[in-house]
Amino acid sequence: MLGLKRFLYLQPIFKEEKHMLIIPVKEGESIDRSLKKFKKKFEKTGVVKELRRRQAYTKKSVTRREEIKHAVYLSAMKSQEV
Repeated sequence: MLGLKRFLYLQPIFKEEKHMLIIPVKEGESIDRSLKKFKKKFEKTGVVKELRRRQAYTKKSVTRREEIKHAVYLSAMKSQEV
């Protein structure tokens, strides 16, 4: 396989997404190393987080309350910083 590149491909889970993960695999690189790269890239996409979020419905008022709590927390952290 001189000069040929190998790639590991993943089709998207959600139909509306048209992206595909492409992980270049170098010549002689172990499959464990490639899987580690894949897992890291896959985690960054947030697919699993999105799936878990969609499993249960949360009311908009609850979501908004959590956003406000988070904003208050961040502002408190910033004020302590200075």
